[in-house]
Amino acid sequence: MFSSKEFFPDALLARLTELRVNDPDFAWHASEARTQRELLAPGGKLNLLAADHPARNVTKVGADPLAMADRRDYLARIVRVLASERVDGVMATMDILEDLLAIDGLLRTAGAPTLLDGRVLIASMNRGGLAGSSWELDDPVTGATPATCREWRLDGAKLLLRVDEQEPASLKTLLASAQAIQQSNALRIPMFLEPLPVTKTAKGYAVVKTAEALARLAGVASALGDSSRYLWLKLPYCEGYEAVARATTLPILLLGGESAGDPSPFLRQLEGALRAGPNVRGALVGRNVLYPGDEDPLAMAEAAGGIVHEGWSVDTALEQMAANRGRDMDRLSRWL
Repeated sequence: MFSSKEFFPDALLARLTELRVNDPDFAWHASEARTQRELLAPGGKLNLLAADHPARNVTKVGADPLAMADRRDYLARIVRVLASERVDGVMATMDILEDLLAIDGLLRTAGAPTLLDGRVLIASMNRGGLAGSSWELDDPVTGATPATCREWRLDGAKLLLRVDEQEPASLKTLLASAQAIQQSNALRIPMFLEPLPVTKTAKGYAVVKTAEALARLAGVASALGDSSRYLWLKLPYCEGYEAVARATTLPILLLGGESAGDPSPFLRQLEGALRAGPNVRGALVGRNVLYPGDEDPLAMAEAAGGIVHEGWSVDTALEQMAANRGRDMDRLSRWL
């Protein structure tokens, strides 16, 4: 069982707050000192962590309605995942990215190995469509902008685009997404677009995970904005994923959705997606890596990264998890 308190002590969380009070530009200066990678995907594939859930009013994992509301535990799991060399980087809202940059700055000051040098940092742009709200599908840019990404030396931006053809609010988000893509193109900033066909149910909006629905929306998403040259798509897995992959020439990253509480299902989906077409280039996953049941998030990140970057089978990935479980639990405490 992974102990987030052992890996990320409460004292470190308090230290982050002290920095926000006494040195609010600390994270900014850490971003200036960070070494960026020259190419977005040097090997042609990406294994990225998604960590933007709380900003959309999504905090539930399993039976715990506030699992992702615990910021120390959430940060601990994010940093734990980033300890894997097979993880290329993280997509998050600016508050999370600033916390990570501050930790990176503290490590750099202490002479420790850094956390974010050479990693891909992606800012989540739109979190206005709060889960459960009456305006949920009207999801304007309420977070970072492409200009923010340039100013903070980030490596990309991300948009969520949920489309229900019966909801007029989807059109507003469609237009906002097209505008954001144009702004991103002007600055030559890669855009990661997550187009999801959804339908309204008694429990809220559910993603329509059929090859037909996903392939159709992939075609719509690929054509947004003034150019698709910096555009990546983030799409969920479904049966017949080959049809989804054939709907576009854009690179596709697999999303994970709610945590299964067990590493195997997502890893099998990832393996299947990568076989579906040459444009399926990895994963941009959150809860299935951050909250893999009783498993160590680092072990899960290594397993997913092995499938993406090394071509491991699921069985090999599962076998390798034991070697990484509980490794380097003192990485932060021995320096900070």
